[in-house]
Order: sequence, then structure tokens, then C-alpha cells
Amino acid sequence: MLNKSQLLKKYDIPAPRYTSYPTVPYWTDHPTTGEWLNSLEDNLNRANSELSIYVHIPFCETLCTFCGCNTSITKNHSVENPYVDALIKEISLYTERIPSLKSKMIRDLHFGGGSPTYLSEHNLERLILGLKKDFYIAADSEFSIEVDPRRTRLTQLEILFQYGFRRISLGVQDFDPEVQRLVNRNQPFEMTKLITEGARSLGYTSVNFDLIYGLPRQTANSIRTTFHHTLSLRPDRIAFYSYAHVPWIKPSQRLFTELDLPAAEEKRELYEIGREILENEGYIEIGMDHFALKHDTLAKAIDQNKLHRNFMGYSHHKTNIMLGLGASAISETDDFFFQNQKLEVKYRNQVHQGEIPNLRGHKLNESDKLRKKLILDLMTTWQVKVPDSMIEDIKKYLKEMEEDNLILWDQNKLVVNELGKPFLRIIGTAFDEKLRASQKEGFQFSKAI
Repeated sequence: MLNKSQLLKKYDIPAPRYTSYPTVPYWTDHPTTGEWLNSLEDNLNRANSELSIYVHIPFCETLCTFCGCNTSITKNHSVENPYVDALIKEISLYTERIPSLKSKMIRDLHFGGGSPTYLSEHNLERLILGLKKDFYIAADSEFSIEVDPRRTRLTQLEILFQYGFRRISLGVQDFDPEVQRLVNRNQPFEMTKLITEGARSLGYTSVNFDLIYGLPRQTANSIRTTFHHTLSLRPDRIAFYSYAHVPWIKPSQRLFTELDLPAAEEKRELYEIGREILENEGYIEIGMDHFALKHDTLAKAIDQNKLHRNFMGYSHHKTNIMLGLGASAISETDDFFFQNQKLEVKYRNQVHQGEIPNLRGHKLNESDKLRKKLILDLMTTWQVKVPDSMIEDIKKYLKEMEEDNLILWDQNKLVVNELGKPFLRIIGTAFDEKLRASQKEGFQFSKAI
């Protein structure tokens, strides 16, 4: 029987995060804009369909070198007005082409980035009013925003609260000054405390912290200090992500070397330290990378079997339609993925020419849809019922993981053991026929552990 250290070494291989299936590198059958709009309208007209909207704000004043997001780095805030103009125009392009969008309630609205609080109070309000003008927003619609505590003012949070925002997610990553220096993110604890306490005093009901393990110069002692500071503020949710080292995609990650990064065993120890601290403090592990207090809707969703996962991460309920607005934003229906133009200038130009800013996407075939559901079940429940037609192949693929006591079988039901939870991404590759068939040279994904 292999010990934990040996297992980590054995299974530390590249694997997707599975916020979608197929994963973006394997999108091949790109839809036309017309096909996308037809799919969106068809899904809207289905019984019990629900709509969520994601708005991408790509701007940041400085570049954090760990970041893998689509960003535009500038301190010139003159970019705000034309970008918000384009977002409002994009909204109208959709509602003009699909009038039924106006009568569909937005179940979730999320502002992500980049740094959404890069926008001024005025432009945040302009954007929200643009959405309210063209979409039906009910009293129980759920609004959330990602914020950078270094660039966030309480006056911005007041405007957002006024229009219904109740969830806030703070980018923290790590509180150690040396780690912050290497990732170019100087963020003293007092900044995070000010925004956390300020949001709560305004009435925000859910606070999330994003933390990362595996950053340069992180140690067991520094991660304990980070969690000590974190728990003094008692966020309702914590996303504890593995640092994704992909310098072949994000050249800024070459500003520090691989020698600065914790080795595989050290990196996983950082996660285990954080996980143990959180569980001792009453946090529940939510699928992959996420933790929540028992009162939080994510924790309740597990008991109610309603946990969902998409490009925005874990959610406590499922919407079958996600409409992405802004540069690089990704939309999703049951049948399609659709991504906007990634470059902000090109995005604006296409929108102002009256075009839906189509960059790429994927039409899901029947096999894609089945495997998407199986992977989703695995990522949200730690188990999945495997169809008879696939059982022989999946059992053969996971035979070593079964022998290593990472999984077990209950007839056709695959169950992830406690020992196997760190390897959820690896287990998920069993259902990923595109990844398994590709055999491409070079890395496509970050390490799974």
C-alpha cells in the first residue's frame, strides 16, 4: 500500500479543472453566430430553463504574476467609458435579436475579471442600469462580484449593494509579504480587513476569500499564518486553489523561476495544512478547491443534492443557460459553448459594428453531453453512476487508482474515497475521451496536485 507521499508523486500529472466539458483546448466544432443565437433562444424557451449572466471586466492596474485570467493592464481609466458603452451595446444586441430574453428572469448575475472594481462608481451604476433596462431582475435574483481589496472603495460597494449585490469575493491569495512581493501583489492584511468588515457593515451576507497554494516561497509556516489571518475574519466561503504554473501560456509567470516554487510533495502539504485547519474550524469541503461554513448555501446544496459547477466555479443551484458578456466571456447552453473575442479592442470594435463578438465555441454532440453530465456528477457529489456501455473501459482506466484505494465500485457506481479526494481531477480524466485520444505533445493543463 502506497503512502500519501508516494501517491502524490505517482499521480501528479497534468489534468483539467473541468469547469466545462469538453475543455477549451478541445473545442473543435465552432458554431456560427446564427447557430449560437438559435441555441440560446431554443434553450430559453424550454420548460424550467433558468438564466445566469456573467460580465467580464478585464482591467487591472497592475499584473499579478500568478494570474491566468484574461486581463488588460492599464492605469489609464479613460478605458472605462468605451468598455462600459460596449457592454451596454452587447446587451442590446442580444435583446434585439432574442426579444424573449427581456422576459427571462436573471437567476444569477456575476461580475468577474480582471478587477470589476476597477470601474468607477458611475460606471458600475451605468452598467447595472443597462442590465436592468434590458433584463428582468427579480427581488430574489442573486448578485455577486469579485473585488481587489487594493482597488476597492466602500462607496463602490454601497452602489452595488443598492442594486442588489449581496455576495462578494475578495482576491487575497496569500498574506505573506515575501510571497506577495514575488507575485507582484502588495496587499497588507489591513486592506483585506477593511473591505471585509466594510462589506458586512453594509449588509453583504456572503464573503468569499480566494487563496492559492503552491505560490513561490510559500512554506508550511507561511500558509499557517495566512490561515490565521483569514480565520480572524471568518469568511463564509474559501476557494483554496492550486497555483497553475503555465508559463508557456502566461509569460508573466517567468518573473520567478521553478526553483522558487514548492516541490510537489511540499505543495500538497500546503493544501493538507489548509484543509485540516479549515475542517477544524467548521468548514465543509465542497467538491474541488472550495470550503464553506455550514450556514452557507454551498454547504446546504450538498445536503439538498443541488450543487452545480460551471465556468464561474461552484454554485448552489443549476442554471441551464449562462450568458457571458464582455471580452473573452464564455456563454453556455445545453448544446453549445460560445466565447467572445478575447482582445478588448477587437471586442469593442465588433460590438459597435453591430456584431455578436464571436471568437470560438463548440457544438456538443451526444457523447459530449453524456460525458459532461458524468464529469459534473463526479465533481459535485464525489460519485457517479457509469453507463453499462462505458463501465468496462472506465474500470480498466481506473484500475490502479482502485488498487491504491483512491476509489471503490458499488456495482456501476464509482465512489471517490477520502484518500482519493485530492485526485478528483485525475479521476475525471477517465471520462474525457478527447483528452485520452489526443496524445498531444507538450503541456495543455497545469499539474493536478
